[in-house]
Amino acid sequence: MSFSKEIKTELQGLKHLNCCNKAELSAMLHINGSIEKNSEGISLVFQTTNNAVVRRFMYLAKQLYKIELTLMQKQVNQLNKHDLFLVKISEKVDILIGDLSLINQQSILFQDVDESIIENECCKKAYLRGAFMASGSINSPETSAYHLEIQSYSETQAKVIESISNEFALKARVTKNKRGYITYIKEAEKIADFLRVIGASNSLFDFEDSRIKRDFKNSINRVINCDIANEKKAMDAANNQLEHIAIIEKKNKENLPKSVKEAIFLRKMYPEYSLLELSYASMDHFDEKISKSALNHRFRTIKDLANKILIEEGIK
Repeated sequence: MSFSKEIKTELQGLKHLNCCNKAELSAMLHINGSIEKNSEGISLVFQTTNNAVVRRFMYLAKQLYKIELTLMQKQVNQLNKHDLFLVKISEKVDILIGDLSLINQQSILFQDVDESIIENECCKKAYLRGAFMASGSINSPETSAYHLEIQSYSETQAKVIESISNEFALKARVTKNKRGYITYIKEAEKIADFLRVIGASNSLFDFEDSRIKRDFKNSINRVINCDIANEKKAMDAANNQLEHIAIIEKKNKENLPKSVKEAIFLRKMYPEYSLLELSYASMDHFDEKISKSALNHRFRTIKDLANKILIEEGIK
């Protein structure tokens, strides 16, 4: 089961006040509702491919309006075969259209939302919950890209969802796609906040748990990669120092300063050590510890001597 389906399955079982149920049902019909006209009159039709969503829609409609519903099921033969559920409402259609703010002052269906539907904060949350149930999706938190979106067929409806979302500081945005418009959220923290707003507590926990594990794993990988890079850098520096030492020893091995001889001894004795490790190793061989800074200075001297020899021999 996808993460989006898990969220909707959790939301399907929640219980709320009637005012919130009305806002949630309104959002579901605004996004996935349509009008059907025939000889018998006008019907409202809601469609979805999700079992949990169709159960939620039917529960809300029956609980609020005490009406009979007709459920139809069709198989959609596309690349991924799935069932399409159609819920038909033939009773109290005029009451539902007015009560759920499904028509605006210009007599356009499924566009604007009356402020009375989302007057309370709890009802705003319920409207977002209904919108997500109808056409929302969230990438799995185990993936590298965090993304939440709600598909709408009209720009007006997408803007409504954006506006309500941003009342909760969710940083929602709207963009156009092939099927209409989407209201989307990108930041992981804001997606977590969205789940909190719509009441998906268990899914929020799963999202945060997966995100923390992923971020922790990425942090460990960064540390490991940094350690590997530092180790490689130290090994490259040691190899260069050994090359410089070889050049010096071929030309002049006896007349070197005591400090340079000590550095050469340590590097040849411990070819894989970093400067810090050489500093600690120096205590085992000399009267006093040679600091990392002092060793770095001595190896610069060795490099300069090697370069001078190469220049004198016309090699460099």
